[in-house]
Amino acid sequence: MSSPSDRPFSALLLVLSGNMLIDSLEVSTVVTAMPPAGGALHVSPAASSGFMLSFAIGFGGFIPLGRRVTARFGRRRVYLGSLLVFAAASLAAGFAVSPAMLDAARVVKGACVALTAPAGLAIIATTFPEGPSRQKAISVYSMFGASGFSAGLLISGALALINWRWALLFSGASALALFPMALGYVPADHRDARLAASPRTAPSPRSAPAAEPAKPSRYWPLVRSAAGAAMLNGPYWGFLFLATFALQARAGWTPLETGLALLPTSLPLALTALHASRLARRFGPGPLIALGSLAALAGYAWYLRSGPRPVYLTGLLPTALLVGIAFMLSFSALHLQATTGVPASRQAAVAAVYQACVQLGGAAVLALTAAAAAAGRLALATVTAFAAAGALIAVIGPAAGATRRMRPPAGQLDHRTAGLNR
Repeated sequence: MSSPSDRPFSALLLVLSGNMLIDSLEVSTVVTAMPPAGGALHVSPAASSGFMLSFAIGFGGFIPLGRRVTARFGRRRVYLGSLLVFAAASLAAGFAVSPAMLDAARVVKGACVALTAPAGLAIIATTFPEGPSRQKAISVYSMFGASGFSAGLLISGALALINWRWALLFSGASALALFPMALGYVPADHRDARLAASPRTAPSPRSAPAAEPAKPSRYWPLVRSAAGAAMLNGPYWGFLFLATFALQARAGWTPLETGLALLPTSLPLALTALHASRLARRFGPGPLIALGSLAALAGYAWYLRSGPRPVYLTGLLPTALLVGIAFMLSFSALHLQATTGVPASRQAAVAAVYQACVQLGGAAVLALTAAAAAAGRLALATVTAFAAAGALIAVIGPAAGATRRMRPPAGQLDHRTAGLNR
């Protein structure tokens, strides 16, 4: 195999990383565009939360099926097809004439991301040789992914100044522009039966005959991590929903000003994503998750104290900074805790279950927050209560001591989560 520094490998990495950026951008692109879109489509602020919810439902609901779809049709076909469908759904979202049409388009986009995001890392793993070359590729891929959420806040905010529809069209146009390169560089599948088969038909040679599935305690970290991550994501989405309407509808800020105001919530993770594995190896995921969850709780409690009409510098900004610190500490650590100790043959399945729980659990918290939005402080209290639940999950439990001792080998962190589980 030729060196990944050769042009074809560099072009492939550019394609995969570019698509990862688009996928991550799509998670946040609707945040600043939500108030003007809701106003144009004549829906209430609470109903506008459906524009966020629908993407999470599509992503979380479809990701468990992603492996079967890829095994059935092949990684290249699924990747290229998802890019085209994503672009078409973006067009439908941008020209939506009803809330239902916009929600449906966002569900489809979430499903497409559920296929392309995991496939990108899998293509890197099978194309780049193990060692420094693969680690460099994963680092670049993760950097693009972690930057996507921040970029989405700014790009959608700027485009929504012109028209909210441009904010929704942008990611689809980007995917369409990327497609010719993907067509030329995404490799064809070299699927052998052993790798393409599901775990039921192709058990790992290292797996125990019958005892391995009978150890539910092995999956306790998955349950704990999925619940903790849902309690990290859900209050965050609820906070973004409340903050964007507070700034635009009440304080009269523009979408771009709103995106800049919310940037501290995502920028710390984007700046430190490449060092997440080093941090986890040094301290273990348990302490990082606990500190992160407590930082988030402190931020939301401060926002609750500030009331529904906070002054930015003394109310919303401290919360945004604390939430940014929370994601910087615990975002990657939660995924690590969920998958450490899981047999190699089940890593992909466990990761899919984890991400589905994170998206769907977070969506449930957002729905409850939106339902309470008309009551003012009740919505802020809802966000704070779920953050408190996340902190409780993080700091107590029988797995607390075990997670403190976990130390992942270099490169074990799954960087495809960077910016996507938001």
